[in-house]
Amino acid sequence: MNSATGGDWREAVDDIDAALIDGYQSGLPLEERPLRPIGDRLGIDEREVVDRIERLLELGVFRRFGAVLNPPVIGSSTLAAIRAPEDEGAFDEVAELVNGYRQVNHNYARDHEWNMWFVVTAASRAERDDVLDEIERRTGCEMLDLPMVTDYYVDLEFPVVNADRFARESATGGVDASATRISETAVGDLSRFEADLLLAVQDGLPVSTTPYRDLAAGLERERANREVDAVDVVDALGGLRSRGCIKRVGCVVNHVVTGFDANCMVVWDVPDAERDERGEAVGELPSVTLCYHRPRRPEHGWPYNLFTMIHGRDSEAVDAKIDDLADEHLPFEHERLYSTETLKQTGARYEDLLTSPDAEGRQS
Repeated sequence: MNSATGGDWREAVDDIDAALIDGYQSGLPLEERPLRPIGDRLGIDEREVVDRIERLLELGVFRRFGAVLNPPVIGSSTLAAIRAPEDEGAFDEVAELVNGYRQVNHNYARDHEWNMWFVVTAASRAERDDVLDEIERRTGCEMLDLPMVTDYYVDLEFPVVNADRFARESATGGVDASATRISETAVGDLSRFEADLLLAVQDGLPVSTTPYRDLAAGLERERANREVDAVDVVDALGGLRSRGCIKRVGCVVNHVVTGFDANCMVVWDVPDAERDERGEAVGELPSVTLCYHRPRRPEHGWPYNLFTMIHGRDSEAVDAKIDDLADEHLPFEHERLYSTETLKQTGARYEDLLTSPDAEGRQS
């Protein structure tokens, strides 16, 4: 499938599809029949909404229908990097080893001396660190461990049915990017039922007119001396969203399929006293899709403490926006790390939450 703005996916969608794609990446109603009000707004019935979601999933425009979970709040997550061997065969062997860990949910090759970047998410910091230590030992590669310390803005919700060269190019306003500290020892304070529910939704909701009812039926267990029903699921999802365990509920777009494949992670050496002010200001810019603080690692020659990401269809347009960032907002030393290959991309896995001491033996 073409990733260009005039590619096959664009030819396969109509105006109603476009409104669904760009209008419902979040905000799926938490009610018994969530697709009915969406259909009313689009001028179609809820059954047609289901059919369109299923077709967009088949096209690859949607990666998933359902909840976007927030790994740093639910468990313990970190971004790691290694210097993998440049030889293609040896590089592939290291990638296969790293990807073999279920705790690794994203892995990208980047054009930098630290050339393999992956995310490790586990139920606890101890388990996370054990995985990092084991990967370092088995690969023989020095490890950069860069947990998120402060979240200024992290959200990949933006319109894609357009000719924009970079994310939100046509947007007229910014976003809220207040600094949020992230604990490395977070475990989400989940009840047993909430942990079960997150496991059930991590790969998406059932695509039907009654997804929450269908999800409840699939849990098939007693809760508070009665069977789980749609109200239990809706209430729990709402609570998890308000506590930050779930970022949003809606149709999750595949940005690569829709053409946003010129994506660059930029790392900046920002004076610590200015970091929050600069991070919040940059996080509010429409073109910045991710902005967060990770620790410096001077012992590994890593001086950078602020990370930004710009998603685009056009690498020249992305580079121009980075130039603007450096000229107008972040006049500091920086490096641009373009991803050259997606080595693994899955949602974080939460199976081990079921045996977490915080979840074991508790019921909502």
